[in-house]
Parts: sequence; structure tokens; C-alpha cells
Amino acid sequence: MADPEAVAEDLDALIDDLDYLPGHFHLEMQLNFEPSSPASLRARDLKLQRDSLRQELELAAAPQRSAVRHLLGTVAFYLEELDEARECFLEVAREDPGNLNAWANLAHVYGRLGREEEEEACAGRLAGLMGLEADPEADGDPQVRAARCLSEQGYAHGFDVGCASPEERARVLAAGITLYDKALSYGQQIPMEEKRGWYFTMATLFIRLDGIFLELGSDEQKRLPAFNRTLALLRQVLKSSDAHYRALAWCYLGMLLERKDNFSSTPMGVHDCGFSGTDPLDCFGKAIEIAKDEPPILNRLAKIFHFLGKQDMAIGTCNMALDVLRDPELNWQAYCTRAKIHIKAYLHDLERVKMGLGGMPDRNHLACAKADLEEVVKVCPGLKTYLDISQVYYYMGVDAVQELLAVDEAALNQALVFLAKAGESELGATLPELQLLRGKCLRIKGEEANAAACFKRVVELDDPGSSHTEGFGCLLEALLAQWSQAQLSDGELGREVDVWLRCAQDKYPAARLRQELQRVWRGHTGEVLGLARALVAQGRPALVRLLFETMEQDGEGARAPRGRRAFSF
Repeated sequence: MADPEAVAEDLDALIDDLDYLPGHFHLEMQLNFEPSSPASLRARDLKLQRDSLRQELELAAAPQRSAVRHLLGTVAFYLEELDEARECFLEVAREDPGNLNAWANLAHVYGRLGREEEEEACAGRLAGLMGLEADPEADGDPQVRAARCLSEQGYAHGFDVGCASPEERARVLAAGITLYDKALSYGQQIPMEEKRGWYFTMATLFIRLDGIFLELGSDEQKRLPAFNRTLALLRQVLKSSDAHYRALAWCYLGMLLERKDNFSSTPMGVHDCGFSGTDPLDCFGKAIEIAKDEPPILNRLAKIFHFLGKQDMAIGTCNMALDVLRDPELNWQAYCTRAKIHIKAYLHDLERVKMGLGGMPDRNHLACAKADLEEVVKVCPGLKTYLDISQVYYYMGVDAVQELLAVDEAALNQALVFLAKAGESELGATLPELQLLRGKCLRIKGEEANAAACFKRVVELDDPGSSHTEGFGCLLEALLAQWSQAQLSDGELGREVDVWLRCAQDKYPAARLRQELQRVWRGHTGEVLGLARALVAQGRPALVRLLFETMEQDGEGARAPRGRRAFSF
């Protein structure tokens, strides 16, 4: 009988010699690493990602569905839903018995379940499919199976969970692109139409990577090679027979041609690919023309236009989708996207009013958003819709200048009713967006203690490194209001500020925290000075020093955007 240690050494040596390793659980993604966030927040992020993946599955072309199902299985595994994970991988294996990732992932799940026989059977099947045994178990080209295995792994890198910084996100996206490159080197016999699906996903990863480079202010020489390659990839996708790929490729091409002006001279890829003189608006128009009878594609385009700030184009695209399919139960995405556009337009105008740069915001935007969301709530209510309609009712209930006065008590109450319904869902209690909006409603109603409890929960639920400091600023304002109304003593206020300021220092970037404290200082100068005097009287000069040091360098970033939360999480 063979020595178990010798067998293990032979297996390790074999793995080291492999150019690739099937499966998703060894990939260097944050999803597979020890989480840095609390278990409840990690579970929240995984479940939100799962919702996104389920929507992707509805739109994915047939060759790409296995990649989405592998991700759904991986997410289920980390949520400790092992039977669900096993079923996801088994579904892939039933549809494609030669899928390497399916057998590798199944072996991993069976190992966690302690079912050694099934684990060994899956590992044996995998070895046969990879051509590692003397008598391979399956016909077909092992190179093709390897290529598809690598492409599925590359796809997964676009849906990582838990990246704490832009640099980390960039590393993960670059790793996904590298896997696709390796897949292409193996996939000489892959049908061209399937390859175009790979090119589309690669272009998507490259565009996201370029967005991160822009965010980080990277040198244009670092961006240029990837930018040129993305253009070449999109040129190939434009030849696809799949309308979804073609429409989005034209849309992405328009995005890139708008970004070309960020370079000191036009990237050569524009000329090499034959896009010299191509107008970005023409690209967007071609995308819409291809998708004109396809509501799912129109809805995806509308979301992209909304993200790009092209709100008129986004509204028009939503209207086209609704002209084709009016039923809110079947086309709720169009109603929800159109509502989000109206909400964003109102918030944009409201911010300008607060800065003294414009007239009163048009409250007709809120009426339009309310009408769209009520259509959806009737037939397919859900967490996101409840949150969006709560936000609409909140802004209908407060003044359109400083959000300090109630102008419609019934609207505020309706917002709280929908927030309560959102809180009944599995994820509701873990979303800082929900707690922030509830706290703001309660603050307007004069319930400062209840509002403060909500804002504390916001700070607790925010991810480390979050730039959304609004909840912390609202908490300070609620505590100062309670103190000025004699609901808190000097000592109680000092203890609360001490605890939550230190918590905020550990949670938020220093520049964002300073900006939020400066905003509170400017809006509540008398209360902040009173707080400082009270803290000194309590023998807490160190806390006073910490508070004012955190607010130093007034003016730096003072006019930067406050980081209002997006309720589309």
C-alpha cells in the first residue's frame, strides 16, 4: 500500500507543476480571504452581491451563465448555505459535465461537509477531465476545458466582495484580466462568438480599472496601454450576433471616446481601431437603436447613462423601455431607474440651494418619483423600493432649504411606515442607509433621543474606510440638541462625544471626518463652544484638544462634496 505522505507529496508536486488550478476557492480575491469586517456586515455584503448576481443571471448569454452560477455557489458557501452552494455547482455539472470548476468546487463543498467519498469522486473526475490520468474520462480537448475554466475565474474577479481601497479593487480587476488572457492562450478552438463574450467582460474590467486610475490621479502613461486595448476589444464585440453585447459595446465605446480628452493627445488606439472622428453621442445613439425593442437592454443602458450623469438620455431610454413593456411587474427596473433619476435631480438642486447657488429645487421631481415607485410597490415590493420611496416621502415632508423644518407631517409618517417595512426584510437592519433616513425623519419630528440612537447605529454599520460621514455629523447635532434642551447633562454629553468621536476616528478617513466636524462647527458654533467649556470644566481638556485638532486646517476640502449616500446601494 502506498505511503500516504508520499502520495501527498506527489500530489503537491503535481499541483505545483500545473499552469492553472480549477475552482474558485483558491483565487486571490477578498471573497476568499479572512474578512476584516464583523460577520453581520460581511453577510450583508454577500447577500447584496447575491442579489446583483441573480439579476446578472437573467441577462447573461448562455455560455456565461455557468460563470454566474459558480459565483452564486461561492457566495452561498461563505454564507454557510452549503446545500445551496452544492446545488449551484451540481447544476453547472449537469448542464456541462466537462466543466472543471464545477467538479473542483463540488470537491471543496463536500470536503466542508465531511463527505469524503463524494469529495474523492469529484477530485477523480476532475483529474480525468484535465488529462492527468492514464485513461481520461471524457472526450474533447482539455485545452478548451482549461480555457473555459480560466474565463470563469476571470469573470469572478469583477464581483469581489470586501475590497477596502481603490488600490485593492484595481489589483483584483487586473488579476481577472490576466486570467482572461491566459484563457485566450488556451482557447484557440473556442468559437468566435463565445470569445466575443470574453472580450466584452474583459472590456468591462478594463473600463472599471481605468475609472480607478482616474480616481487615483494616475499618470496617463499608466492608463494608455489598457485604454488602447479596451478599444480593440470593443471593436471585436461590435461584430457579435448578441444584441446585448453589441448595444453595450457601443455604449462603452462612447464612454471611452469621452474619456480620450483626459489624455494630452488622442490615444493611437482611437485611430488604429477606425474611430477617428467618431462622436460619442453617435455611439450612444447606436446603442439605443440596437436595444429599442429590448426592455432588459434598454434598462441596462438607462442605468449606465444615469451613472454617467446623462439624465435626459437616461429618462428617454426608460421611457422607451416602458413604451415596449408598461407592466410594472415585468418591467419594474424601468420605473425604479426613472424614479432614481428624478430623486438625483432633486438632490442636485437641493445641494445648490444649500450652497446659495440656485433657486428652489423643483418638487415635481419628487412627485414623478413617487408615482413611479408606487406602481412598483403595488406589484413587487422589496427592500430597495421601500428605501427609495421612503427617501421620496422624506424630502416631500421637509423644507427644501436646510432640511430642518417639517412641511408635511403625513409625508414624514409615510416615510417611517415604509422604512419599517424595509426593516422587516433580512437585510434591512444591517443597512446604514435605512438607519440614517429613519434618524433624519425622527429628528425633524423632534424625537432627538430616538434619532440619536439611529445615527449611532449608522456609525456602527458603516464599513471601515467609508467616506459617508453624514451619520456621524447628524449624531453630533442630535447630541447637541439634546444637551441644549437639557435632555443630557454636561457629563453625559462629554461621555457620548468622547466615545463616538474616537469611534469615528477609527472608522472614517481623517479628511472626511474633518470636513464633517467643520460643517457641524459652522452650523452650531454656540453649542460647540458650550460643549468645549463643559468638557474643560469636567477635566477633559485632552478631548477638547482632540476635537479642535480634528477640525484644524479649516478650508481644506471645505467645499468638497459631503458624500451623501446613494440609496441604490
